[in-house]
Amino acid sequence: MKYFIALIITFASLNVQTQILNAESLRKVTDTSGFSGSASIDFSLKRDVNDYLSASSSLHVQYKMKRHLVLLKNDIEFQKIEGNQFENAGIAHLRYNYRFLPRIAWEVFTQAQYNKLSKIELRALVGTGPRFKLTSSEKFKIYLGTHIMYEYEELNDGITPIQRGFRSTSYLSFSLYPTKTLSIISTTYYQPKIEDFGDYRVSNQSSLLIDVFKNFDFKTSYTFIYDETPAIGIPNSQYNLESGFVYSFD
Repeated sequence: MKYFIALIITFASLNVQTQILNAESLRKVTDTSGFSGSASIDFSLKRDVNDYLSASSSLHVQYKMKRHLVLLKNDIEFQKIEGNQFENAGIAHLRYNYRFLPRIAWEVFTQAQYNKLSKIELRALVGTGPRFKLTSSEKFKIYLGTHIMYEYEELNDGITPIQRGFRSTSYLSFSLYPTKTLSIISTTYYQPKIEDFGDYRVSNQSSLLIDVFKNFDFKTSYTFIYDETPAIGIPNSQYNLESGFVYSFD
């Protein structure tokens, strides 16, 4: 069970304020077929243009059958800026995974998101690529993914035109389980434009997970993002410190 919850928060928790989705957060490690998933509530302190508090809810469902895996995740976030202004953000992600070798899988995914505070009116993408498991230990796991995606982006800054193009999206993720009740996970993404490597995004998320009781866990995560070309008026770097509880189900 701890492996399931740990992977739920590894790669992008889906943190809708961040601009890079942690795909590792969509996975549940299981040998059985059928439906499984999780629901979570999180509270966080964030920074972009302002410092502010936010609350988010997340629902993750997956279906596994032999070598096939389908993942669906939907997140909604409400954000309170300095003062009394409220804004919201949302993201939906669908992914198909086919494992054709014990340590190699092929993935196809699509995603749509919006974020009022980051001036993202719409960011939609579709992509594909391989995923590699680099270790065999159950106490220390490393995964590497190398994908390519097509991205469509509308920014609400009054200046930037609609953006279309291909990006590379690669990640390196490690998970450490020092005890039965403690998990440490860290994942880093790198997403440059294919035609202009000077236009890139980098994201790192490090998480600590503590088992509370059956099917319930406490998590805390720190996320840092650097975007070389954000919307006008949005800083290049953003951070998010988030804590909450996760309920898992099979």
